[in-house]
Amino acid sequence: MKIGITGATGHLGRLVVGKLKEKTASNNLVALARDTQKARDLGIEARLFDYNKPDTLVESLKGINHLLLISGNEIGQRQAQHENVIKAAKEAGVEWIVYTSLLHADTSSLVLANEHLLTEEILKSSGVPFTILRNGWYTENYTASVPTALQNGALFGSAGEGKIASAARADYAEAAAVVLTSADQQNKVYELAGDYAYTLAELAEEISNQTGKVIPYKNLSESDYAKALIEAGLPEGLATAIASFDKGAANGDLYDDEKQLSTLIGRPTTSLTTAVEAALAG
Repeated sequence: MKIGITGATGHLGRLVVGKLKEKTASNNLVALARDTQKARDLGIEARLFDYNKPDTLVESLKGINHLLLISGNEIGQRQAQHENVIKAAKEAGVEWIVYTSLLHADTSSLVLANEHLLTEEILKSSGVPFTILRNGWYTENYTASVPTALQNGALFGSAGEGKIASAARADYAEAAAVVLTSADQQNKVYELAGDYAYTLAELAEEISNQTGKVIPYKNLSESDYAKALIEAGLPEGLATAIASFDKGAANGDLYDDEKQLSTLIGRPTTSLTTAVEAALAG
């Protein structure tokens, strides 16, 4: 039984590989990556795999029984990329595809949602058995701002009082590993989010508590936050996207209280306190 992991050298992919190695033999795992040299330290077989080169994908997928399709990171290109992988997987005889989608992709107002939802539809119509992991926000998306908040003396955003039920990447990675190595998981859709929801004001309070510095949360309009990010050196497209994600948080797009993630992994998700501690430790 071979399990293929796309994006295996990325932040999430590496964690998934690590979790899978705790549950199955390394020779059952195949890292699928654009640069196999970057996969050498994973300790598993590695094959070239580029979402943008459909003619090469079938050969790379031969002999793989189960496939984890980790969504690409090129916004605007992902539907086509994912379709390339799904078509190739079907042709190669892959028996099951697990896909990392977006929390509440069918109702979310986030700009990311449409590509994920279209991918889900392509997957469901492919005829290949599937499981959809609708991952919520990574806590690291916000704790990455801790050094900047300390430098600026404030945490900036445009999320208002929106509750963010994020979880650590390691939590989502463990969920993927559990699903890939468990029976009776096919044709399920999971809404995965953290146990502990917080506002950005509460994140700022946690940073303040742990550092002994007063770090307030400064809520800006979506446009003003985007401008501030651009002035800080971010490309306009990225700045606009980040500000829109915060707006989505204000609309409730990053919130879920069903606790499907902690149920799946059999433990509470990583707390905000622990996540901030990790960010401060570098």
